[in-house]
Amino acid sequence: MFSLPVWVAVLALVYLDFPIRVGTAAICAHGQECHAPSLADLFDRVIQQSSRVHGISSELHSDYEQYFFPSKNHIGKRKCHTYSILTPADKENAQRLGREELTEVILRLLGAWGDPLSQLHRSMTQDQNQDFNHYSSNKALEMSDMVHELRSGVTKVAEKMKLLGVISNALGYMSSPESLAPSSVSSSYERGDFNSIDHHDLLYCFRRDSNKVKNYLRILKCTTLPELDC
Repeated sequence: MFSLPVWVAVLALVYLDFPIRVGTAAICAHGQECHAPSLADLFDRVIQQSSRVHGISSELHSDYEQYFFPSKNHIGKRKCHTYSILTPADKENAQRLGREELTEVILRLLGAWGDPLSQLHRSMTQDQNQDFNHYSSNKALEMSDMVHELRSGVTKVAEKMKLLGVISNALGYMSSPESLAPSSVSSSYERGDFNSIDHHDLLYCFRRDSNKVKNYLRILKCTTLPELDC
């Protein structure tokens, strides 16, 4: 039988090894009571996660482009499946947008990418370019999981903002992610219509949208918590 101090040490090691999630896990300082994360804490978590997502998307897009299109002769106008989601064109326009509207834009962008990324992963695993796609499909799966987690984290931020009276309760952005994703992308993957160029375009669009989400979250934090040094 282990003594009590040994069990305490084991439990401490397990706790330290447990991954930190983007959601609302309590913050516990050593020797003090745990407390619920503040709105600033929640913003910091989702902003860090969005930076990681954009970093991975940029890396995968760059690697994919170098592998399949080294001559840079990939010609064609890209039409991202999220084109119907109206987004601020620059920082100034995003700052002028209301908190509710900007929160909705962020959630709609994230909701529109969950299913396409998981289907991109499945499509890549079936591609003939096994050497590269084994790596890229794993990255696509990682991005899909991270986007799902990020959207959950942003939803928690929105719920906290509603609780504090920062935004209105009567908003329609809490709908399911599946309802936000255009069906044309999903149906194309199910038919097996996508090729290397289509994969590249989707990665290009996700890199663009993940950058928007990252920047919009920073702007939303600064407009919501102006007392912070942004």
